Amino acid sequence: MRDIVDGVISSPYQCPVTAAMQIIGGKWRIIILWAIGNDVNRFGMLQRAIPGITKKMLTTELRALEEAGLISRTVFPVVPPKVEYAVTPLGQTLRPALEALGLWGETHALPNRASSPEVTESPVVG
Repeated sequence: MRDIVDGVISSPYQCPVTAAMQIIGGKWRIIILWAIGNDVNRFGMLQRAIPGITKKMLTTELRALEEAGLISRTVFPVVPPKVEYAVTPLGQTLRPALEALGLWGETHALPNRASSPEVTESPVVG
């Protein structure tokens, strides 16, 4: 697990964007954080809400986000097993950036989508 002291993750990078992208970059992590932040908190719910993600990739990315301290995983002692994910206080600090990305997408990317019939609606929308 990465070292986290006072809400700061240790990083070998000097560039702040490079350091941030090392933690939240990739195709799925921001989408997963956005979904969990919007109460999509069980594995099956996440898989249905994020079209195209495989079970293996979802598992891998959830573990990476948990290791980075951005999400927490709670296992409930019931049969069948129940696991829920939540955004941690450190992960909540990303909320303004995610909201800004969502606003940018609504303003600049979604209007273009109306003219593109091959793009389907994704349930993970802010």
